[in-house]
Amino acid sequence: MADEGDVLTDLNMDPAAGANGADTQPSAGVISQYIKDLSVENPNAPACFQWTEQPQLDVQVNIAADKVADDVHEVTLKVTCTAKTSQGNLYLIDLDYCGLMGMRNLPDEHAHAFLFAEAPRILFPFARRVIADASRDAGFPPLMLDPMDFGALYQQQLAARAQEQQQGEGAIPPAGEA
Repeated sequence: MADEGDVLTDLNMDPAAGANGADTQPSAGVISQYIKDLSVENPNAPACFQWTEQPQLDVQVNIAADKVADDVHEVTLKVTCTAKTSQGNLYLIDLDYCGLMGMRNLPDEHAHAFLFAEAPRILFPFARRVIADASRDAGFPPLMLDPMDFGALYQQQLAARAQEQQQGEGAIPPAGEA
């Protein structure tokens, strides 16, 4: 485009270049995020505040993605944290932290990677804060979860599935070759 005395020229009026405002570029992002479910249990209070044994912590993280609309998916980061001693449970925190993710013009393999690797990476710091606040509000030191590499975990899951498929194909002979 040239600028000649405040007049725009060479506007490229080629109709093959795409309609005005055509959105053909891939894009993905967070529309909103929210707590879908939060449960905090402190079953042995107030007696547990007298226990001196170091608790055993168990943290489980799961990821789910559900289609909400054509270009919108809900990604759920489910985090379950349990602290227990030989005397009983100190607390149980169960959190479903969700994000509505918008995606347009992404190939399926990129969309899958976004939903199960990048979206959880984006949501995790917020879920981590909710867990820390919940454990603190239950009367315990804040549970600060270590950062997680969701990209590496995603790659591990893909490799494990590929290996399972290869082993499964070798274990069962194809029909007609038994």
